[in-house]
Amino acid sequence: MSNPIFKRSTVIVLAVMLGLSVAACGKKGPLEPPTDEGRNYPRTYPAQ
Repeated sequence: MSNPIFKRSTVIVLAVMLGLSVAACGKKGPLEPPTDEGRNYPRTYPAQ
């Protein structure tokens, strides 16, 4: 009853789905260096 074509296609479909799910994560575009605003630590809270 186990069809080798069914097993192969199942593995391929699962691999494609996993690849697409990982490819959908993350930031698009180049990374941005920190700004001067991020260097104002420690600061008092609540910040206004």
